Amino acid sequence: MAPPPAAPAPPSAWQQAMANAYTSPIPVRKTHLGNALASEWTKIKSVRSTMWTLGIFLLLVVGIGLLAAANTTPENYSDMPYTVPAFFGLMLGQICLITLGVLVTSSEYGTGMIRTTFTASPQRYRVLTAKIIVFFVTAFVVSAGSILLVGLVTSSMNSGPGSGDLPWAGTVLKGGLYVSLLGVLALAVGSMLRHSAGAITAMLGLVLVPAIMPVFLMIWESTQTLAEKMSDYNAINSLAKIFGADGVDGSGGTSQLLVLVVVTAVAIAGAFALLEKRDV
Repeated sequence: MAPPPAAPAPPSAWQQAMANAYTSPIPVRKTHLGNALASEWTKIKSVRSTMWTLGIFLLLVVGIGLLAAANTTPENYSDMPYTVPAFFGLMLGQICLITLGVLVTSSEYGTGMIRTTFTASPQRYRVLTAKIIVFFVTAFVVSAGSILLVGLVTSSMNSGPGSGDLPWAGTVLKGGLYVSLLGVLALAVGSMLRHSAGAITAMLGLVLVPAIMPVFLMIWESTQTLAEKMSDYNAINSLAKIFGADGVDGSGGTSQLLVLVVVTAVAIAGAFALLEKRDV
């Protein structure tokens, strides 16, 4: 005769505890880019560096712009758009967006919070994509809005028979886009270098050196072509062409904007490539 089947072993204490474990009523959902965007928006609006940099940016662009507009006459705008006063503030204000772009990424590496971010969202490309989108939208809204405000106030102060009727909506769009892309470029550099001071220094060199070097390169005939290209495509002269402040170029700085788009795209590609290869 076959032996009778053995009785099942009584459940262990661990099994009994798991049977009585708490089950959350919150449904478990798969994360997506929208969750990363919400997280990055919470970060960028919560830190003091955002309020300080954007506040100083608005103070420079609007303050200097309105001060310049108050010292002009309608005749000054016979061949210039009403947004030209904003250009003088953007020459300094762009440094604020560059600084903020670097801090969006490098500050997390400095504090070590990037480990928490990547633990919550292991898809690193999603985190960097969300940072770029949130920063770009924020920077573009603030920069285009400040240029638009200066243009509207200048138009109301200097409209008259001596002023021209040049369209200036394009300068709002392209001016805001240019300085916002500079900030995104700084964000990508900050992601690659992972050091705030180093990335800010690199970006300041990228902005200021091309504006200074043509003076020295024009001394030698062999480097005059390079000097002319650097003079045409440095950040300050590019903004001048976008706003029509140079009084010569009629392209509206479109070629300068396209060059910045290409450079920023290359930097972003490098940031994504290094993000997946390096440890935190």
